[in-house]
Amino acid sequence: MKLIKIFAALCAAVVLLVGCGSQPTTTDPSAGSSGDLLDRYGLTGMSAEQVIDQLDRSTQPRPTQLGGSVRPDQLLLTDGSQEAILPLPDDKFYLAIAPFLDRSHECHFHSLGTCQGELVGEAVHVTITTVGGEALVDEEAVTWTNGFVGYWVPKGSAGTITVDQGGKQGSVSFTTGEQDATCVTTLQLV
Repeated sequence: MKLIKIFAALCAAVVLLVGCGSQPTTTDPSAGSSGDLLDRYGLTGMSAEQVIDQLDRSTQPRPTQLGGSVRPDQLLLTDGSQEAILPLPDDKFYLAIAPFLDRSHECHFHSLGTCQGELVGEAVHVTITTVGGEALVDEEAVTWTNGFVGYWVPKGSAGTITVDQGGKQGSVSFTTGEQDATCVTTLQLV
């Protein structure tokens, strides 16, 4: 029994260490085409934007069988046996935001299958403003099953993300360049 508990703890530690950092791995091309992967998960014919929106809003508990890493220029999808790479629009950048009260996780490129934020199903007000003062987002939202909300903003922009929730507020800066983070997990509400 003690050995089972130790094994379970080790498995949990591996999942926590991998967390948002899990990235699709290259697979044997003979395992099937990327079209097969998209077909298997009902994603054929969808743009990368549509796939990201669908997977991020999924009500499945994390981790999910199909994982995805949102990079500034592409979406990498994998289920462990196959991989698909979808290009992102040249002029848009995806920001996945997980506001938190007490606990968060390190993340740079948002993982659609493993990232899990603290606040699930919580009403928040999100404001994303450029350094020039332009409001890109100013709306009420509800955090998804993964504890995130996500927004498409112009690539090459910079500014501030502010989230209000239940009388608490937090703000962080953002940039949307070629190597910038698509995963915002540093926005603590105080």
